[in-house]
Amino acid sequence: MTKIETPLVVRYRNASYDLSQFAHKHPGGINTLKGLHNQDMQERFERTPGHSEAARYLMKEYRICDKNNNNDDDLLKNEGRGKNGLGKSNGMKSENHGTSNGDIPQPTDDSMEHLVDWKKPMLVQIPTLGKHYVEWVNKPVDRKLRLFGPTWLENLTKTPWWVVPAFWIPTIMYIIHVGVRQHLVPEPNLTDHVTPTVLGCLAFGVGIWSLLEYSLHRWVFHLDPKDNRFLHTFHFLLHGLHHKVPFDPYRLVFPPVPAVGLATLFYQPVRLLLPYPQIMLAGGLIGYLAYDMIHYYIHYGSPSGGHLYHMKRYHYQHHFVYHELGFGISSTVWDKVFGTPIFLRKLKYLLKW
Repeated sequence: MTKIETPLVVRYRNASYDLSQFAHKHPGGINTLKGLHNQDMQERFERTPGHSEAARYLMKEYRICDKNNNNDDDLLKNEGRGKNGLGKSNGMKSENHGTSNGDIPQPTDDSMEHLVDWKKPMLVQIPTLGKHYVEWVNKPVDRKLRLFGPTWLENLTKTPWWVVPAFWIPTIMYIIHVGVRQHLVPEPNLTDHVTPTVLGCLAFGVGIWSLLEYSLHRWVFHLDPKDNRFLHTFHFLLHGLHHKVPFDPYRLVFPPVPAVGLATLFYQPVRLLLPYPQIMLAGGLIGYLAYDMIHYYIHYGSPSGGHLYHMKRYHYQHHFVYHELGFGISSTVWDKVFGTPIFLRKLKYLLKW
């Protein structure tokens, strides 16, 4: 992912926005923002198909003002910096101005961030949101999120992407080794069939994971918490925080410690129902590892075409437009099977990140 080096301050509805740090995260690609510095972007922003409600809400994160809370053309000359050299988001409601063609655009939503204190641990505040939780969690922001107060506990919730393969690759290799020695090597009639048997079990495990990936994302991660405050907390800890702060690089992959617990839980029915359970488990873990790496890459990578390019566009649509569709991360197969696919608009150009 290419980070923009030059300032990118734009005008929208008589307000100024500093998109310099956002450009490389833009779901619509960095190339669609080039050339907009010091320009009014209202017509482009509202051009059909217009930006989603979530995108409009996220945009307020980058609104800038001077120390007197003024937004005027002088800000553009200063590239969005006040006298102290820092831009500031004011979270204010913008005016509802007409577009150049006379249409009245949908107004930007009022900020809901006053409902929580971002300087304090977030998890204990979730129950206080009550009936506002579902709406709040689906309105993304670009901020640092702290879940817990104690530093040691907070650090356990953050995982650099490389920790996942560093932990799981040797673990998977060991599990395969144990499975082969326990189930295949002792049987003379299977000695000549170790490789195809192992590969078949691994492939079956990957297939089982792909269905599990879809099922967990749709029916667990996106469960309807209704007005249950316990479920609000559970949902936020499990997946809601990812939708609230989708650009946090340390909350994109699953921490190994709870992952081991879940793998142990899922292994129990595998052990009872399937042959060569360790090898089947290893296949499932290979599928999980691929999923986690793909998920990180489609958020922070720069695919230039092919399957991963398609999945990046697909997943961003899930985040910012269709929260109840597009649950596949590594593929769209099960979305098509269960009737939840997102149909991407064909573009005349290639998006770049």
